[in-house]
Amino acid sequence: MSKKMELDYLERPETIRKLWILLYAACAVLVILDFFPPHRHPHFGFDGLFGFYSLLGFISCAVLILFSKLIGLFLKVEEDYYDR
Repeated sequence: MSKKMELDYLERPETIRKLWILLYAACAVLVILDFFPPHRHPHFGFDGLFGFYSLLGFISCAVLILFSKLIGLFLKVEEDYYDR
């Protein structure tokens, strides 16, 4: 094996930079679209607020991460569990 290993596509710095740009562009498009009122009426009062669905998605993602960390505390096994 040579000292200079070729990186996978998703590990290359230029690919990572392109993915970050794509993420920022997608977020910008979603914020711009939030300025235009939807054709449907909000079911509740607060879901018509600016950025509601972005905030809901962020909070949902954060809750999922915290919940998975909590479950990991209960499901964790020792490193030598299968070696015994």
